[in-house]
Formats: sequence, structure tokens, C-alpha cells
Amino acid sequence: MTRSTPVEAFDAVDVIRTKRDRGTLSTAQIDWLVDAYTRGYVADEQMAAFAMAVLLNGMQRDEIRDLTLAMIASGERMRFDGLGKRTVDKHSTGGVGDKITLPLMPLVASFGVAVPQLSGRGLGHTGGTLDKLESIPGWRAELSNEEMLEQLRTVGGVICAAGSGLAPADKKLYALRDITGTVEAIPLIASSIMSKKIAEGTDALVLDVKFGSGAFMVDIERSRELARAMVDLGTDAGVRTTALLTNMNVPLGLAIGNANEVRESVDVLAGGGPADVRELTLELAREMLALAGQPDADVEKALDGGTAMDTWRGVIRAQGGDPEAALPRARETHVVLADRDGVLVEQRALPFGISPPGVSARAAPGSRMRCSTPRGSTCTSSRAGWSAPGSRSSRSRPTSRSGSSGHCRRSRARTAWATPATRCSTAVRSWRSGSPDRPPGPLTGFDSSEPVAAASRTPCREPAISSVPPWPGRRRTVSRPRRPSNVVREPQPDSRGAP
Repeated sequence: MTRSTPVEAFDAVDVIRTKRDRGTLSTAQIDWLVDAYTRGYVADEQMAAFAMAVLLNGMQRDEIRDLTLAMIASGERMRFDGLGKRTVDKHSTGGVGDKITLPLMPLVASFGVAVPQLSGRGLGHTGGTLDKLESIPGWRAELSNEEMLEQLRTVGGVICAAGSGLAPADKKLYALRDITGTVEAIPLIASSIMSKKIAEGTDALVLDVKFGSGAFMVDIERSRELARAMVDLGTDAGVRTTALLTNMNVPLGLAIGNANEVRESVDVLAGGGPADVRELTLELAREMLALAGQPDADVEKALDGGTAMDTWRGVIRAQGGDPEAALPRARETHVVLADRDGVLVEQRALPFGISPPGVSARAAPGSRMRCSTPRGSTCTSSRAGWSAPGSRSSRSRPTSRSGSSGHCRRSRARTAWATPATRCSTAVRSWRSGSPDRPPGPLTGFDSSEPVAAASRTPCREPAISSVPPWPGRRRTVSRPRRPSNVVREPQPDSRGAP
């Protein structure tokens, strides 16, 4: 270990007291704590007390940086120097229906950029990228470092599980946080995510930080705080980093469930798919390619012209999968129609991320839900509803396009759900830690010289006053709908560059 400190150098109780009393820990103290805990010299009870102190009192920027570096030093670091091309990665904090990695990785890789996407399993109410891809027959998530490097060299992209050698201290600490009520500590979230991403060795990183009822961070201010902390860590480590705040108050796309989301991702790669999934994919691709030195890349042409689809097929084949194989589809559905006419203006994402009783997403990858009634459209008792599929699965072709079937397929939730975007104009401001021709510097807020805009092809169409078709037994409500947009408009910086 490059940053290890003798076990007897400090006392765990003194370190805990310092943070409990809102003191600032030194680099040596943090190095010792992480090293000693990883090697078993600090008890779980003591580390749990430390995590709770961090949750309650927070950490300074230097402390978060030192904690992240100590976690990185607990394991190996990957290097991509021999690839001969720039590397860029994306990380999402997760949400309901978030399948953006699937179309995004091949889209960016089709421009000659290496995309080493180390992904994980489902957590809580959010689906895991690896779980989704394992619905493709033959596809495998576990690759050796040599296999990953060869695939990046020949195909340009890879989606696989992170090796056990990357930041093992974080793996141990995360398991402890999960059972001690300290998962929500922003310094620990930031160091957990960024320790693995920095150890991965990528040149640049785009962060999709989600907020809302379907995300782990419900409050936008806490999401903004997390985004700032992670961009700071990327900056300090020399990794060009951008963070976008995106809305997860409504599910992303029209499909939820492993095979369903793969199918929808293929629709996007074929030039179709739901508008919100397409727009967010394009926006993140522009960010990634800008950090990789291609700010003028025509991502829409690559998506619509089939270049990204070709890369997708190559990635799936390289990892043992068959891109033309049939995907699982539920054989049984239970359809419930809206009980009255109205206009859909609100939906809550969280219930859609929870599996129906008795249905396991991994055991039955074709299960979960599908909907095709856009928010803001009229619902009638004969058209819009939902269906919860059974656990038995059949197979269907993976390349079918999304269509407006008129049914809403989902698990039991309190509001009818549909896509959160109707191709309305959106704009986004993002934090940047540097550009390909400018070394990263301290984060001072928004970079007013590099605005990012995403404009849709058609204007918004939404009613001024709409009624929500209520769940049976609930009182009808009337509200003014918000502008449907999946990306948050951030405030303009002042003359000094501060947000």
C-alpha cells in the first residue's frame, strides 16, 4: 500500500471523537483509518461510528479528497496508456428506468474514443446495467483486465463488472454503511463513486447526478452538493469531469425491467425510442465527446445512421452475446385501465422501481412493465391503463421499435405513468473541471464560456389546466402541469463565475 501508516500510529477512538466534535482530520489520520479498517485492525463498530459522524457533521473538501485517495490506494489502479486513444466514462447515480448506458456507450465509442464502462448490479429500487445486459443470451459481465484492454483496442467500448482489486476499502465500507443507515452521507457517496472511477484510470468522466422521487437523492440541493463534491474530486485527481443534474421524478423512457430496457435501448440505437431517452443519450454523448476532444461531433448522425448500432453489435459479440437473439418477454400480463377520463400530468417514479410481489427481475428478466401513453396526453377508460406481467417468460426479437399501443404496462402504482418528455426544448448548464486543451483547475462554479444546450425538434404542447385521473378511491385533483423536461435548467453564473 502506497499510503499505508503503521497500525499503532493513531487511535480509532480519537479519530471518531475528532469528527464527532466537528474537527478536521489530517491526511495521515484518514490514511491510517482506511488502511487499518481494510486490514481488520479497526472494528466494524468503530467504523460505523465514524460513518455516522460523517453523516451528521460532513467533511471538508480536503478530507473528502484524502478519503478518496486512501480508498484508491487500498487496491490496484488500471492504466490505458497503451490504447493510443482517449478514454472517457460516464457514471449515473441511478434511477427508475435508467438504461442510458446501453445506447450511450456504443454511440460514444463509434467516434474512436475508448469507453471503459465499469458497471454494477441493481441496488434498491434502481436497476443494474449488468442485470439488464445479462438478459441477452450468452453475454458475460466478468472480464479479465487483459480481455477488457483487448476489447477497448479492437471494438472501442466495454461494459463489464469492476474487478475486486479496485478500491477494496470502499467495498468493505459500503457494505457497512448499508446496514448502519449511513448510505446517504454525501462525502461517503462521493468518495465511493470517485475512488472506483479514478482507480479505473479514465481520462475524463461525465456524471449524471439524478434527483427526485425515483433517485437516491430526492432533494435537488443535496444532488447539487453531491455533484460539486464529485467534480471537485475529479479536478483534484486530474480527471476532466462534468456533472449534469437530471430529473428522476418520473421514470425514464417507456420500459422498466431488464429485457424491456435492453429492447428499448436497441430502439434508440435504431434511431427511434422514447424522446426523453434519446435526448438524454445525445446530451451525455456530447458532453463525453467534448471532454475527449471532439466538441463538434455529430452524435445525431451517428445514432440515426447506424454507426452506433454497429458498435453495439460488436460489443455484445465480443462479450459472448448474440445481438440478434430473442429477448425474454413475459407471457402473462394483468391490465388495469384508467377508471375515468382525464389528462395525465403527474406520476411518481418510486413505485415503478419496486417489483410486483413474487416477481424477481433477475430470475424473470422479461418481467416488469411497459407504457406508451405520454405525459400531457388524454387518458380514457378504454385506452390508458397499466399491466403487471407475470414471472413466466417467453422470447421475442430484441430489435422491435417502440410504438403507441395504447396500454400502460407497469406495476401497481398510485398514478398512471408515461414518458416524461414530449420533445420540448430544454437547456442545461454543467460544471466542468477542464477541457482537453486546458488542464483542470479549481472548481469555481459554472463555466460561463461553455454552455451546453439541447433543443428538440417540436415545441411543447401541454394543456393549461388538466385533471389527473385518480387511483380508485382518491379525490380528483386539478393542477397546472410543469414543463416536461428531463434535464434541469441551472442558474446563470454571476460575473465572477460563482453559481
